[in-house]
Parts: sequence; structure tokens; C-alpha cells
Amino acid sequence: MAIIPAIDQRTAAVSLFRSLADPTRLAIVQRLAAGESRVRDLVDALGLAQSTVSEHVACLRDCGLVDGRTDGRQTFYFLARPELMELLEAAEILLEATGHKVDLCSVYGTKARAGQ
Repeated sequence: MAIIPAIDQRTAAVSLFRSLADPTRLAIVQRLAAGESRVRDLVDALGLAQSTVSEHVACLRDCGLVDGRTDGRQTFYFLARPELMELLEAAEILLEATGHKVDLCSVYGTKARAGQ
């Protein structure tokens, strides 16, 4: 298996990781890993505004990571690619192996995100 050899593939990989870089989108993906949900279900589970959840679901859908099925007037969202969970599981293993040091990073870590 090639490790993202072409520039276009690297650019796409960056876009993929950016799509998952938002805590709300990541929480939605993790919730959808347990099964399909309506926006209302996600709002209740995550305690966020409907507009916020809808915006992030639309982003994930545009990225091809989430899809929806309509049942009457409701749309049930689900993970479009089960490989996404393998990626997130690999990330958890990497975080454990590094002792979560990435969170101490001066560019991307918690303090950098907080503006400290």
C-alpha cells in the first residue's frame, strides 16, 4: 500500500483530517458510529444547538463521510464509510503510544488552541 504518494492525495488527506479536526464533528462521527441518528437525536446527545449540529452534519455529508436516508419527513444520518472508524481507532492507538504528547504541541495542542 502506497503512503499517499501524489500531491493530490496529500491534499485530500489534509482535507480529510481537517474535516475531523473540529470537536463537534468528531463527536457527531463518534455518535454515528453507534448507529444512525436524526439531527434531533444528535442535538439531544451532544447538548448543542440544532443549527450547529445541522451545519456540522452538512459538512461531514459534503465530505462524503456521512450520508442520510429519508423516512417520511425525517432524515436519519449514518457513517457513509465504515473505514472511518478504523482510522479513528488507529488514532486512539497512536495517542496512547505517544502518551498524548500531541496535546502538548505548541502549534496544535490545547494551550495553542486556547490562545495561551
